[in-house]
Amino acid sequence: MTIRNPILRGFNPDPSIVRVGDDYYLATSTFEWMPGVQIHHSRDLADWRLVARPLNRPSQIDLRGDPDSCGVWAADLSYVGGRFHLVYTDVKRYGRTTVDGAVGASLRDFHNYWVWSDRIDGDWSDPVHLNSSGFDPALFHDDDGRSWLLNMLWDHRPGRPRFGGIVVQELDLRAGGLTGERRNIFGGTPLGFTEGPHLYKRDGWYHLLVAEGGTERNHAVVMARSRHLFGPYEVHPDGPVLTAQGRPAAALQRTGHGDLVDTLAGATWLVYLCGRPLPASDRCVLGRETAIQPVVWGDDGWLRTRDGTAMPMGEVPSDATCATAAPIDERTDFAGATLPDAFQWLRTPCPDDIFSLSARPGWLRLHGRETIGSHFTQSLVARRQQAFRYNAETLLDYRPDTFQQAAGLVCYYNSSKFHYLHITADDDGGRVLQVLSALPVGDGTSAITAPITIGAGPVALRVEVDHEALRCGYRVGDAGEWEWLDETFAADLLSDEATIAGLPNFTGTFVGMACQDVSGAGKPADFGYFHYMER
Repeated sequence: MTIRNPILRGFNPDPSIVRVGDDYYLATSTFEWMPGVQIHHSRDLADWRLVARPLNRPSQIDLRGDPDSCGVWAADLSYVGGRFHLVYTDVKRYGRTTVDGAVGASLRDFHNYWVWSDRIDGDWSDPVHLNSSGFDPALFHDDDGRSWLLNMLWDHRPGRPRFGGIVVQELDLRAGGLTGERRNIFGGTPLGFTEGPHLYKRDGWYHLLVAEGGTERNHAVVMARSRHLFGPYEVHPDGPVLTAQGRPAAALQRTGHGDLVDTLAGATWLVYLCGRPLPASDRCVLGRETAIQPVVWGDDGWLRTRDGTAMPMGEVPSDATCATAAPIDERTDFAGATLPDAFQWLRTPCPDDIFSLSARPGWLRLHGRETIGSHFTQSLVARRQQAFRYNAETLLDYRPDTFQQAAGLVCYYNSSKFHYLHITADDDGGRVLQVLSALPVGDGTSAITAPITIGAGPVALRVEVDHEALRCGYRVGDAGEWEWLDETFAADLLSDEATIAGLPNFTGTFVGMACQDVSGAGKPADFGYFHYMER
């Protein structure tokens, strides 16, 4: 059989993997999307199923106010002493360089936390704040029983390299906090942007794995080793262990930020993030995804890809019996008491404030909250785009009273990049349908289509995405032929690469349902189903 990368399609970056017996667990970052962190499970490294989103209550996390592409970064999952441990960053400010361009002060706020649980799908602890010195924390559990926290060091000072190296400090798991001196153990290579550390011990060597080159096309997995935890570390003689840099024909681009796991049989596998650009625009609408491939330890004790070329593999031979996910065709009728696993929402740890599955049984009710550009409390429930070609539709029952109320179907990357097919009211109170687009062009721009008068009753809304092109349709009463808007919209602008200068773009495109009421009345909208179909 063959594993076809990526193993986690759509927005699933910064993978961290651990094996417990026969079970593999893989954590990925969720940034501003709630609940925080996704953990998937597998027995064969090919077929993965979501089993936990551990940061799911107000006492653990509150992302309201976190900017786009901030929030939960680079969760690291480990297991020791019969307990799972998760460390992660909550980014409160990304910010453009404050003054003086690239050499000026760069003021960012990162807070690193630790939670734990005896069960992967159990209730995880409330967080313990560890430090705020940088991002990408990871735990290393040494064979002497001591545990260590690593993270990259952020240097905000003008004229200094931002990425100040990898620091390590002991974490006392029993006392519940850091102890001892913080040490800078690795300054990185000329690739720069040294981040995403993981540490392993093998044959008396400490092997340090980091991400370098930035998370765009120069991204790479880099390794160094030392006989001592605190170094000095010598860099791999071959250069990056894995990279797509300078390989534009590779199916997987932007490859980096990896983690290692050993099978019971002793084989080593590398998980890493990647991006798949659209063929025409060369933009990654699916965001950063997760891939996997086997690696080998050489006679000289260094890790390499199997062919020694450091090339990411689009297809991997495997003994797995289930190796390729079929195209998704998933209809949700909202009959259950909980939101289906495919869906997430933005920032707030209080989902009852924005939606209900019980107010109107069989429907998802979204309460009208803040604007679709809000970084605080907005009613937007969506799922990842996981293929270049898909259709999505929903049935909306909604009667707005004013132009300040709107609800509909949205293709959303962040607050500066979306296409929103929605129903609102005109100045006379009549119900109209429009598409509002926020476009990352220049310093940012917006566009809106001419209003289409819509009669009474529920309205079905539909989007069809084919690579760079997006079109929108509707039908009143959810019967008959679709009516299509004349405009074709740029789906590729909802991507990592299309951006307003200076802003982070680390997530991926979602498609889902939204409702706003900036009058403050809280007018709700009801959604009868949501159907996502890949083509």
